[in-house]
Amino acid sequence: MKKILNDPYRYVDELLQGMVEAHPEYYRQTGAGGRVIARAKPIRTGKVGIVSGGGSGHLPVFTGYVGQGLLDACAIGDVFASPSVDQMADAIRAANGNAGVLRLYGNYGGDIMNFDMAGDMAEMEDIRTTTVILADDVASAPEAEAAKRRGVAGMVYAFKIAGAAAEAGLDLEGVTRVAQETADACRSVGAALSPCVVPQAGKPTFEIAETEMEMGMGIHGEPGVWRGPIKKADDIAEEMLDIILKDRPIEKGDRLSPMVNSLGATPPEELYILYRAVKKRIESAGGTISMPLVGRYATSMEMAGISFTLCWLNKEREEYLKAPAECAFWRV
Repeated sequence: MKKILNDPYRYVDELLQGMVEAHPEYYRQTGAGGRVIARAKPIRTGKVGIVSGGGSGHLPVFTGYVGQGLLDACAIGDVFASPSVDQMADAIRAANGNAGVLRLYGNYGGDIMNFDMAGDMAEMEDIRTTTVILADDVASAPEAEAAKRRGVAGMVYAFKIAGAAAEAGLDLEGVTRVAQETADACRSVGAALSPCVVPQAGKPTFEIAETEMEMGMGIHGEPGVWRGPIKKADDIAEEMLDIILKDRPIEKGDRLSPMVNSLGATPPEELYILYRAVKKRIESAGGTISMPLVGRYATSMEMAGISFTLCWLNKEREEYLKAPAECAFWRV
């Protein structure tokens, strides 16, 4: 393992300390063991709070998206591990502006179990909560079993659009509706060229030959749909879009925001090579692109690979996507 660290078991605590010290205008640490990142300024009374949570190793997801027009607080666990129930409950408390709190996170068993228990704790403290779970990874389960799909980079759209709805003054039911509709409008798929190393494990999450890639692999190294020789960029893009569009085709007149995302090690140059093919395919199908996102939005440590997300927009979602927002990693 070649990593710049001190103690593998202090990895998350030290990265959170550094993030908060580097960006005190956006973030503060709170909660059990300092594992909750909240906005630097307390939530405005009367605004619906939005919280998320999950394992470390995916920056800017999860904690990076705490900020104006985005999340109000976030609980963070060890690398690829769920936060505790207490940490999630502390995040809900930090996001409570007496107007209710939306729990918005990915479809992973540990996160669901712990957030459900944290929500029960909050309800006993008279904090009303709702839940929206992202399940946008189309390669992880067939359409008939869509509820089993993993939540991946579609979370970024949900954070942004729901966050804007909360800033605009929608009530808890309204923010929850917008978040759910955004979750339902997202489709994602990933491809990996190399593994990453979890600091506490000290070894790669999987093995793959130098000349190979794996299509459909998850952000924690979950198996994909095939493994074989690396293809050309345009061929990779076409196959990834085939997988997404088989699940939800583009209809003439559709407006979409496409995300071409680095899983960690893939450089911007290669993302822009891929974006050419994405743009061409969407427009040739009769779709219109609005606010494309190209960069590192949801990573998997130092994994070399990419994910595509398509978010279908209506007038409301497009306005909220373009509304002002600011955190250390993204400004709109």
